[in-house]
Amino acid sequence: MSLEDYKTKQSVVIVYTGDSKGKTSASLGLMIRALGNRWKVGYIQFIKHWGVGEHVFIRDILPLYKDQLYFHKGGKGFYQAGELSAEFVSEEQHKQAAEETYEEALKLATSGDYDLVICDEINNAVHDGLLTHAQLEELLKQRAPGTSLCLTGRNFPEDLLKYVDIATEMHKIKHHFDDKFLANKGIDF
Repeated sequence: MSLEDYKTKQSVVIVYTGDSKGKTSASLGLMIRALGNRWKVGYIQFIKHWGVGEHVFIRDILPLYKDQLYFHKGGKGFYQAGELSAEFVSEEQHKQAAEETYEEALKLATSGDYDLVICDEINNAVHDGLLTHAQLEELLKQRAPGTSLCLTGRNFPEDLLKYVDIATEMHKIKHHFDDKFLANKGIDF
């Protein structure tokens, strides 16, 4: 085959999933690449609300990219059904935050104003029941034709792979957490 045999796509859907580290980091790399190509990027975070390194970085670069980068942090932290989080966030508060964050992501992805919309940890929100499978499918089907979409988080539903162009599963070979070591600032968050 020669290059003439290949076609290009106006936009793509990318999924970073799996049980290991690297999904958010990969989406941040994608954001950097898109910004470097002068794309307009929306970065929406569904779970992480505490101070993590990417929040500081994005806050610091927002003035440089003005209207080219939009950031929304909408989660209430890690969620386990039937339990209050360490900060006493109820199940209803988690669901409300996920719904509001989803509406923001859907608005950006369907507006046609963005070249790339990244929904960090949305797969977790669906898997944990904070959002529905139907909402994730709607996001995939309704995105504007010229808008690429990146979805991260564990447990991406296999039946939705038919809407995806690139899917990468992060698989843990070894992680120091298994040996009772906590996450390292600057490496893990």
